[in-house]
Amino acid sequence: MTSLNTLSDMVARVSDIYAERYGVRRDDDWALLKLQEELGELTQAHLRLTGRGRGEADETGRADEAADVLCMLLLYCRRFGIDLESAVARKWLSHLDRAA
Repeated sequence: MTSLNTLSDMVARVSDIYAERYGVRRDDDWALLKLQEELGELTQAHLRLTGRGRGEADETGRADEAADVLCMLLLYCRRFGIDLESAVARKWLSHLDRAA
C-alpha cells in the first residue's frame, strides 16, 4: 500500500504538469479554493446519485470526485507543511489505543 507521503509526492508531480500545461498560478489561496471546488463537485455527484440533483447519476463520477478531494487535500497539506499521517495518528487513531 502506498503511504500518504508517497501519494502526496506523486500527486504533486501531476499538479506541476497541470500547472505548467495550463499556466495555473498555485498560491496559498489556490490550494484551499481548489479543495473547496472539488468538495462541491463531490457533493453534486452525491446529490445526483441520491436523486436530489440534476443530471446523470454515475458512481464512477462520484469516485473520481472523491479522488479529486483527496488529491487536493494532499496538495494543501503539502503546501503548508502538514504531516497528514502524523495528524491522523494523533487526532483519530489515538482513540484506538484508548478503546483497547
